[in-house]
Amino acid sequence: MSEEKSIVITAVVGSELNTASAGLLGAGQRLAREMNSEHIVIVCGGTDSPLVAKLSESADRVIAIESAELTSGHPEVWLNTIASIGTEEKPRAIILGNDILSQEITPRLAHRLGGASIGDVQALSANGGSLIVTRSVYGGKAVAEIELTAVPAVVWVRAQSMDPADANTTPGEIVAGNVDESIAARTQLVETHEEAAEGERLEDAQIIVSGGRGMGGPEPFEDLVALAKVLKAQNSASRAACDLGWVPHSWQVGQTGKKVAPQLYLAVAISGASQHMMGIADSKAIAAINTDADAPIFKHCQFGLVEDYKQVIGPLKEKLAELLK
Repeated sequence: MSEEKSIVITAVVGSELNTASAGLLGAGQRLAREMNSEHIVIVCGGTDSPLVAKLSESADRVIAIESAELTSGHPEVWLNTIASIGTEEKPRAIILGNDILSQEITPRLAHRLGGASIGDVQALSANGGSLIVTRSVYGGKAVAEIELTAVPAVVWVRAQSMDPADANTTPGEIVAGNVDESIAARTQLVETHEEAAEGERLEDAQIIVSGGRGMGGPEPFEDLVALAKVLKAQNSASRAACDLGWVPHSWQVGQTGKKVAPQLYLAVAISGASQHMMGIADSKAIAAINTDADAPIFKHCQFGLVEDYKQVIGPLKEKLAELLK
């Protein structure tokens, strides 16, 4: 086994994997194979948990750590623990997901280990001992390939931008790990707050119905919610609609919001500014409804309708309800 290792870190807590975590594991597995390296997964959980057993199907080794502080999502404890394992294992790459915790510790982890970091990665590959990452730049108007030569390369990847991992011929080794208590946390996690949400996460949604400033107010979004229920979809919105208080900020999609990659993204009364398009660039299909025939969204969508959404959403919902009975 080569001394160069690819470590995939996932902060998933629970009994099952979501699609974003499955893609994260796939990215690490493929990179490890390309580097002829060992694929190690670090996870919070007991060695006998179903989650750990599932992870072992696509890893060479799973380090399972039972810790209340890790479960609570304490950034410093996660940072100290991963850095300690990284110091011992000396990996070429450490790959994290796109959750807030991972985004926070990625640059700090790279600094701690003397490596390099970058975020919002859409593709990655090896070039000798270096890591080549692909990501959007200039608000999604261009794509850049960046070579990280410092070791380890610490990156967080965009949700659903990577294919899931393949099952190994034999499950990987499962070992118990420990929180590094030699480095005391200098902060205390006082409280966490999670907004109540129905259905799956936006990042995992296969169909998304989204509205923008052109909706005109909070009441019309009720029609989009009703349409989403018929489609078994999730709702989202542009930053403008969220900033105006029409919908929760947890709905925000775009450069400063969530990055999504559904099978279908229905953009209603959204102009299609580059900041918004950056958040939906990985969508398999984009459909748009807008009264402005020159709206930028029509340059990016596969299906477009120049019409007032008020004339479309009601009949569309009724027809789909009839077809999807």
